[in-house]
Amino acid sequence: MEQDFRALANLYKTALLDDVLPFWERHSIDWEQGGYFTCLDRNGKVYDTDKFIWLQNRQVWTFSTFYHQIEPREDWLAIAANGADFLAKHGRDAAGNWYFALDRSGNPLVQPYNIFSDCFAAMAFSKYALASGKEWAKDIALQAYDNVLRRKDNPKGDYNKAYPGTRPMKSLAVPMILANLTLEMDWLLPSNTLEHVLNATVEEVMTDFLSDASFAPYSDRKLMYENVAPDGLLIDCFEGRLINPGHGIEAMWFIMDIGNRLGDSKLVHQAIEIVLNILDFAWDREYGGLYYFMDTKGHPPQQLEWDQKLWWVHLESLVALSMGYRLTGRQECWDWYEKLHEYSWSHFADPQWGEWFGYLNRQGDVLIDLKGGKWKGCFHVPRSLYLCHQQFDALSAAQAYPY
Repeated sequence: MEQDFRALANLYKTALLDDVLPFWERHSIDWEQGGYFTCLDRNGKVYDTDKFIWLQNRQVWTFSTFYHQIEPREDWLAIAANGADFLAKHGRDAAGNWYFALDRSGNPLVQPYNIFSDCFAAMAFSKYALASGKEWAKDIALQAYDNVLRRKDNPKGDYNKAYPGTRPMKSLAVPMILANLTLEMDWLLPSNTLEHVLNATVEEVMTDFLSDASFAPYSDRKLMYENVAPDGLLIDCFEGRLINPGHGIEAMWFIMDIGNRLGDSKLVHQAIEIVLNILDFAWDREYGGLYYFMDTKGHPPQQLEWDQKLWWVHLESLVALSMGYRLTGRQECWDWYEKLHEYSWSHFADPQWGEWFGYLNRQGDVLIDLKGGKWKGCFHVPRSLYLCHQQFDALSAAQAYPY
């Protein structure tokens, strides 16, 4: 039976433009003091006014990107500017490092303890500069990007709690986000910088963090590890055995995107194979959905929330599978897509109050009915809806005009 790609494309577009974005437009904009409220209950009421830099920058990115790539709506640009102006004034310390959290009026609450605030600042201001034409936004984007490159080998700096030298390790989060960030900023970066960073990050992700799980029950399947030794060797401890399915799958659609841009079909297929391995490893065969954290040896994970089902993990999987199917037509991608689509849309989407729930228990019941908080904001849901729409729009066009 032929898939109805046009219906899927319309589903994602309608959810984005008529449900998710309007939810954030109605409830999250702090027009009085700048920036955004991200702590929103189920129906959008603000329950905390602190402003978290990751989410502030992500919302600038969202509205800037959609202004530039979907439609130049002046209200979207005004929303992006409301965040960008607030962050440019309050977001950094004297050395140019981005804080983690501010109070409502912009006073710093939490120190700049890792580089992910800088990563999302670079993404946000790059897209805001593209949308608005503001030269000062370019400068902020490049300064934040330079911060990331400078600090990537020691992302927490003085805030690192680990004792130096005893068990050094590196995290997948750094090279995976650097790969995506570099693609986001391609229009601002010299071509040699772009090529160098992409090649280095792809090599690191697909070599050091991709392991055959030689000490795991799934020794015949390549999985993406969250933490490894600096030389890429596996470490038999909590952190070293950790599989974060969402991170691994998100990293792989970044790699697919890079492989597609480079015309490297082998890299695309390799990334898809890893996605399929992670899905098979992380799927809850009793209740459905993907686990949040797993121990590769099957030991109890140190994260007590390991069996929760989170919105972003499932959304990133939908992106990876729809992209993988568009690029290769592999049936396994479509079979898994259908399974993830049914679970995600029936469990996370909230038809009564809009937007998506973020946190389910293992059985698939809503655990916390917030729509935004310290970690969930206006980013994963709208970005994933947009990217899935793009995949199915392209598939629909190819279906209608196959030659």
